[in-house]
Amino acid sequence: MLMQSIVAEKRDILGKKTNILRKQGFLPAVLYGKQKKAEPLSVREIDFLKLWKSAGESSIIEVKVGEEKYNALVQDVATDPLKDRPLHVDFYIVEMDKPIKINVPLEFIGESEAVKSGGILVKVLHEIKIEALPKNLPHSLSIDLSQLKNIGESLTIKDLKISQDVRILDNVGETIVLI
Repeated sequence: MLMQSIVAEKRDILGKKTNILRKQGFLPAVLYGKQKKAEPLSVREIDFLKLWKSAGESSIIEVKVGEEKYNALVQDVATDPLKDRPLHVDFYIVEMDKPIKINVPLEFIGESEAVKSGGILVKVLHEIKIEALPKNLPHSLSIDLSQLKNIGESLTIKDLKISQDVRILDNVGETIVLI
């Protein structure tokens, strides 16, 4: 899979003045990691929204700053609670040879026979904590609801089909979904 990327520029507009950037269509950001102190950046908001929608917070992306390129995760996004738009983003530089721990979203696919016959689907978990090398991080984990045929059935974390390169950190007996 091709790694997605975003172009960032160094910024010297800090604090409350960052509203100027936002009005120009830019989003204040910061890039940091184990070997790098925090560096204030800005990215085009429209580019970030596209990237965030497709990569989420569990896919490695490439952040380009001038001639430099960094493999990073979208670590944190501060959003405006009224407008539901990002206000600031943190990019965390990952070491590609070191495993990282991350919460990966669950994606529910298929349709349950039990729901069609009147059962109520209860989603207990929406993400699970895993550990893997950055190159092995899944964007999401799929849960096939068509496996649930009868009322009272459930799926647990141990029912997930995942790569052997990914280690689950949550309790494997924990219920993900039930009818």
